[in-house]
Amino acid sequence: MDSHELLSRLQKTGRVRSPGATAVPLTGGVSSEIWLVTDGSERFVVKRALPRLKVRDEWVADPARNRVEHDCLAYLNRITRGSVPRILFRDAEAGLFAMEFLDERFANWKEELLRGATREEDAARAAKLMATIHAASWGDAEVQAGFQTWSKFFALRVEPYLLTTGSRHPKLKSLFAQEADRLRPTALALVHGDFSPKNILINRERIMLLDCEAAWFGDPAFDAAFLLNHLFLKALHQPVWREQYLRLAFVCWSEYRVGLAERFDGNLYTRIGRLLLMLMLARMDGKSPVEYIVEERKKQLVRDFVGKMLPAGAFGLEEITDNWRRSLATP
Repeated sequence: MDSHELLSRLQKTGRVRSPGATAVPLTGGVSSEIWLVTDGSERFVVKRALPRLKVRDEWVADPARNRVEHDCLAYLNRITRGSVPRILFRDAEAGLFAMEFLDERFANWKEELLRGATREEDAARAAKLMATIHAASWGDAEVQAGFQTWSKFFALRVEPYLLTTGSRHPKLKSLFAQEADRLRPTALALVHGDFSPKNILINRERIMLLDCEAAWFGDPAFDAAFLLNHLFLKALHQPVWREQYLRLAFVCWSEYRVGLAERFDGNLYTRIGRLLLMLMLARMDGKSPVEYIVEERKKQLVRDFVGKMLPAGAFGLEEITDNWRRSLATP
């Protein structure tokens, strides 16, 4: 769907009224078409999932995940007091929905981190929001029934991140396959599925979480590991701010444990550590490699690190952090 087709659709369904309305494609994502629509004095964002993601490898996923994202945003708006964009309308026939536009008053947390803005309060707010989502939905039968979305989570996360990575590392393949098998029947809480700095907008007063098309009622360890992984990899990418990134990882870990205190146990602790190691390697050799680590030397450092830690069962966050810090300090 191009901008002209979108505007025609919105005009036909009465969602756009101004003859001078515009729809400008927004960049940055790989899984959806996203437009900023301006209709007179009103601005909003329209999102429509793609059947094939815009990456080098073949990566297909059911575009019906657009409904999953719509439903997840609607639920999160009820439990997180406005920490996700408000849904404005949904067009099920066209496979799209519209949400409020968050303007220049918000900064993208990933961009802030990459320029060295490592504020602990941002990490704390992100971890608290994650803990709120997991705690509120933990064991909720109604939420579970609404997010029986394993097939979509498998296509968006398990196959491209875990199974593909395992297939490219034969010595670790069985461990990745076992983790995929373990995840499937795990049903504890609502998992956002893409809890990363690129999907978090911040300002001094608010934090806003975006992009939950991979939402699934499953293992919350995935979200925690997903967020920590981004901070660990930024410590590799930007040595000058290495300790600040690792400090933010510790803040996230600590705040998440406090926020999920009644549910946090040794089993969850271990699952987060194991997934963290797997996701570190997945962002080198899976279907969605992190774009800012391009040097082969740095990629190999991650491969060597995970290749040592994962078979050893070294899943404690303190142990992973200490060993990661030593690996980064090696000339």
